[in-house]
Amino acid sequence: MSSSSAQIIEHVVLFKVKDGTDPALVNAMVDGLNALISLDSVLHIAAGPVLRTPGSSSSPSTFTVILHGRYRTNDDLAAYSNHPDHVRVVKELGSPIRENIMAADWVTDRVPEGAVAPPPGSVVKVSLLKLKEGAGDEAKGEVLTAVAEGIRDGLGGIEQATWGENFSPSRSKGFSIGSLVVFRGVEEMEAAAAAAAAATAGPRQEEVGKHVDGMISVEYVVPHPKLASLSI
Repeated sequence: MSSSSAQIIEHVVLFKVKDGTDPALVNAMVDGLNALISLDSVLHIAAGPVLRTPGSSSSPSTFTVILHGRYRTNDDLAAYSNHPDHVRVVKELGSPIRENIMAADWVTDRVPEGAVAPPPGSVVKVSLLKLKEGAGDEAKGEVLTAVAEGIRDGLGGIEQATWGENFSPSRSKGFSIGSLVVFRGVEEMEAAAAAAAAATAGPRQEEVGKHVDGMISVEYVVPHPKLASLSI
């Protein structure tokens, strides 16, 4: 991974689409979300179907669509959330077909210069952790350290990685730590996961595991921009 850029906000939203929904309606929602890249406050936005949910230990692991956005500041994230185009997409295209939703946001300064937008075709893995009730700042710090060490252990195939404490607890269903890792492809992701698993097996994994009450992990392929965006 290359040198870091200025601080940005990571924004991840997970959707569970209602069973039996017409795929055309799902595609319309995804296209509408991706078209929001035109908003001035958005550095990057990509929505698409979830590829896999490996290792998830909580019931919301049936999420089927993911959105990943990046913003320079909290004010930019708020401007995006409140923009009429975003509100319209959520209300007209998202809400009618959505069964479940959750979101997490964290601050990072670890995105490489010139790589705010992960390249189309790359694979992104998002992991969200829920700590056990009563876990304090010390436990949270141990888990964040373990997340960082696990990412470093799989560094060979990683293009970029961020992690941090979620600052939007009202929308995260109790999941308080997030990480996002970008790989060149599925093969690199699987190799990095194997390396990290081998390195973290044993006492460190057990020590951290005692603080964690649940995990959601989703993988998706960054979509290629369409020649024509959906008009919203």
